[in-house]
Amino acid sequence: MRWADRARRLAGALAILGGMTAAVAAQAETPLQRGAYLMNSVVACGNCHTPKGPDGKAIAGQEMAGGFTIDSPVFRAVAPNITPDKETGIGSWSDQEIIDAIRNGRRPDGTIIGPPMPISWYRQMSDADAKALVVYLRSLKPIRNATEKSTYRIPLPPTYGPTVARVSAPAAAPTAAYGAYLSAIGHCMECHTPMVRGQTDLSKLGAGGFKLEAPGGGEIVTPNLTPANRDGIAGWTDAQVASTIRTGLTPTDRHLVRIMAFDWYQNINDRDMTALVAYLRTLKPAVP
Repeated sequence: MRWADRARRLAGALAILGGMTAAVAAQAETPLQRGAYLMNSVVACGNCHTPKGPDGKAIAGQEMAGGFTIDSPVFRAVAPNITPDKETGIGSWSDQEIIDAIRNGRRPDGTIIGPPMPISWYRQMSDADAKALVVYLRSLKPIRNATEKSTYRIPLPPTYGPTVARVSAPAAAPTAAYGAYLSAIGHCMECHTPMVRGQTDLSKLGAGGFKLEAPGGGEIVTPNLTPANRDGIAGWTDAQVASTIRTGLTPTDRHLVRIMAFDWYQNINDRDMTALVAYLRTLKPAVP
């Protein structure tokens, strides 16, 4: 057998072995491990649900205790306590009630959860990932912390659509399709798409222009991620996009505000980051 043929066969065998190893590794991941990874990376619930200090960083020992406030022209949103505390958190909720709150935007008492909770995006979360998040939330330390109720200057919808029952995720791979899924459950476009009367304008997906009050005062306007913004990520390399997401530092050495969850995104693994960047490259040109 010629060397070239042997090399091809060896490469094929290694590829098969690598695929088998990856499959075994995926099967070995427990729901708690999956939930911990999602919560501490792409889903980044703590970016809103964990209180922050004056420096904008999450306060140690207060994970998911709530109280972080976001002010915008249409709402004053105060993130609730989602630790297992039974009086001020979600400790008395059933697993299904937590999943319904995440994917259907409805609390156990029937009230609707308002923005910026990204229900329209979380509706795309797979059953397995939703259950993994619940397992992780159950593992947290209960923290007693009653939070202020959010107030809205817009009417909330009676529902976000038909009740979500079963959802499957695309194959976990460094592809744009999986990146679209990660972007949805990471609600990237919730902030990076203009909002009209409290509703995300999906006709301008990724065009930025969403406005909110910055911690400490001032206004934040989210950037346009589409190719219409020649000064944005369209002119960056994939590595520069990934680095900015993880570090909050742009190629021009501009520091992003910590509304962007890069303290969590730094934990996104290479496969998922490749998928996210691939998805961002598919956005169509749009302006807010």
